Amino acid sequence: MMRSTIRFKRATLSMCALLFMLTCMGLKTDPPIYKDGWIDLNKNGKKDIYEDSTQPINARIDDLLKQMTLEEKTCQLATLYGYKRILADSLPTAEWKNEIWKDGIANIDEHLNGFIGWGKTSDSPLVTDIKKHVWAMNQTQRFFIEQTRLGIPADFTNEGIRGVEAYESTAFPTQLNMGMTWDKPLVNEMGKITGSEARALGYTNVYAPILDVARDQRWGRLEEVYGEDPYLVARLGVEMAKGMQQNNQIAATAKHFAVYSANKGAREGLARTDPQVAPREVENILLYPFKKVIQEADLMGVMSSYNDYDGIPISGSEYWLIQRLRVEFGFKGYVVSDSDALEYLYNKHHVASDLKDAVLQAFMAGMNVRTTFRKPDSIIIYARQLVKEGKLPIDTVNSRVRDVLRVKFKLGLFDHPYVKDASASAKFVNSAAHQVVALQASKESIVLLKNKANILPFSKQSIVAVIGPNAVNDDYAHTHYGPLASKSINVLQGIQNKLGANHVMYALGCNLVDKTWPESEIMPQDPDEREQAMIDSAATVASRADVAIVVLGGNTQTAGENKSRTNLDLPGYQLRLVKAIKAKGKPVVVVLIGSQPMTINWIDQNIDGIVYAGYPGTQGGTALADVLFGDYNPGGKLTLTFPKSVGQLPFNFPTKPNSETDEGELAKIKGLLYPFGFGLSYTTFAYSNLKISPAVQDIDHNITVTFNVTNTGKIAGDEVVQLYTRDVLSSVTTYEKNLRGFDRVNLKPGETKQVSFTIVPDDLKLYNRQMQHVVEPGDFKIMVGSSSDDIKLNGKFEMVKSGAVIGSALR
Repeated sequence: MMRSTIRFKRATLSMCALLFMLTCMGLKTDPPIYKDGWIDLNKNGKKDIYEDSTQPINARIDDLLKQMTLEEKTCQLATLYGYKRILADSLPTAEWKNEIWKDGIANIDEHLNGFIGWGKTSDSPLVTDIKKHVWAMNQTQRFFIEQTRLGIPADFTNEGIRGVEAYESTAFPTQLNMGMTWDKPLVNEMGKITGSEARALGYTNVYAPILDVARDQRWGRLEEVYGEDPYLVARLGVEMAKGMQQNNQIAATAKHFAVYSANKGAREGLARTDPQVAPREVENILLYPFKKVIQEADLMGVMSSYNDYDGIPISGSEYWLIQRLRVEFGFKGYVVSDSDALEYLYNKHHVASDLKDAVLQAFMAGMNVRTTFRKPDSIIIYARQLVKEGKLPIDTVNSRVRDVLRVKFKLGLFDHPYVKDASASAKFVNSAAHQVVALQASKESIVLLKNKANILPFSKQSIVAVIGPNAVNDDYAHTHYGPLASKSINVLQGIQNKLGANHVMYALGCNLVDKTWPESEIMPQDPDEREQAMIDSAATVASRADVAIVVLGGNTQTAGENKSRTNLDLPGYQLRLVKAIKAKGKPVVVVLIGSQPMTINWIDQNIDGIVYAGYPGTQGGTALADVLFGDYNPGGKLTLTFPKSVGQLPFNFPTKPNSETDEGELAKIKGLLYPFGFGLSYTTFAYSNLKISPAVQDIDHNITVTFNVTNTGKIAGDEVVQLYTRDVLSSVTTYEKNLRGFDRVNLKPGETKQVSFTIVPDDLKLYNRQMQHVVEPGDFKIMVGSSSDDIKLNGKFEMVKSGAVIGSALR
């Protein structure tokens, strides 16, 4: 069977190659356009300014725009979705000369990346074989270079929030897990690998990082964000974008701009609209990461979101896409729509009369490229009509196209449009060196939530029962927005590899959800005989072992895009399962897989060891085994607040004064399970010697904070140190704790390291009563600790009006 499959795939590729040669004979370029050091893109026999790599980019854009027709310009306003999405062809055909993209296209999205639908992966050799894939990507680009009049290359866009989306590439943990590493250099390295592998596969623009800030723990897309604090999202977002765009290897396109992640009740699907957020929260929480990443990383792409804000759809708003994004933030890349964001102007928001009106509104507002799962013809044709009717000024079209061309020139696509060495790509993508980085990311992302009486790490000599619905379920490692088929190791396999199969017993115990889920979240039912038998059998297995590792939580069935929850309890009969195992009297540790916080109150009170693994990537099983059996000391910290009940929501960080206090409450559950920034270690750390310099500073200058951290335990470990500030007295209410510095510090037993943070004036600014962004003179509190609730050191400094420090010294 395997040999016949291989023969079939080889035959398929041969047929593809033959078909391409036959259909493209009529497309052959003559005379040759490839010159020594340049490409005669417009086939006129001379080097035009736009073909000359020594010319400034703006001059090259000006020259090209002068040569472009209306038809060619409007083709740069739309996306063509790739093979099996919109394109029926995996390779160019002669018929392409009759399609609208005969005059070019802005970008081609997800072409030959393997994703053809949720749960559906292409098995074409042009997808699964890296060398053949690269050849096919080059052939597709060759059509635009050789067969269009001006030879404007396509920008090949793709997803990539946990590694570039391909059949096989280096697979990292989800972005949420990367947040829980709190490791800026590691996130930067992930960005470099993602960007370099993307370019090696023929992709030049990747939709990452996600700069949304989590607001509701029920939200299905939590796996895609770094966490719920804007400073953390900004700092990691800057590192990711810089890594991705290093040496202009690719463009990073951040999403979703703007005010996207504050959806009411975490509602998903078509309900992604109408966020109820106050203006200062918009500025301080939701816009802050976009501003920082655009300004510090020179971000080349932004995706405009589906939603409105205060009644105005983002994707049809000049205020959002021009005034805020370009004028205020300084964005110089190009804006793509999030799927049907343009269409929603008329069919959901009802601010446009029809699609043509929506096209006019979106491009007048500042959108550059419509990107959705439809043929590009409709909006291109409408754009042409609108120009001819005098409604869409040609200067506006030129401006939108200019942004697209600028990115393409910056990426070097006009000079080096092809991947040079497919064999080198095959060796480079998902290489052993890259997998080492991915494994380290998996380890660093794991958070130890409870370790009563040092139940962990377990002895490697133990007979271990591995039980639960997520013990072998690693679907999270193969879903959309990242690598689809990279080899993965589940929790059971990781432990078997660590201890040997003869030391490990396994039982499913129960399914991830019960047969009536999600209805059972409000109408629970007892298990039937078969389901109860599974629970009883697993408990019996646990009784025969020395220790039990129960792997619970959520997975792709319970979370993800369009999969928000109505509560955060463990679904199905998972709680019954762990109670039955605990009753056997053996030591029990619970491992939680899943992107959402879980209201595990019984487990928190009754189980001695709890580990939160999130979605730890393809090497999650190996990483967890290393943690559980002492080969790696966990140091991850939560970037999401864990409530005790959904009835407490909204409940997140940072908080306004007393907004989440339980004082005075007489009829509700108090407190939370785990605070923002929380995470334990197998060792202990002490903080000392806090110094703040200067104690009084001009509002236009910096403050330096230093302190010492010491490993007071017996093994090496990582401590994520966190610095928070508070404006003691201000004209408007400000947050109780503002994260303004963090670092992951590795310490040997007994070792002390000095940590230094610089607080810049922007870190202390607020929006005053006139909505001016200013530092107000006065006292500021410094809090340094191991979590937002575990503050070890306190201090303060004073900021004074500009010149006051010097004046005081003179007096």
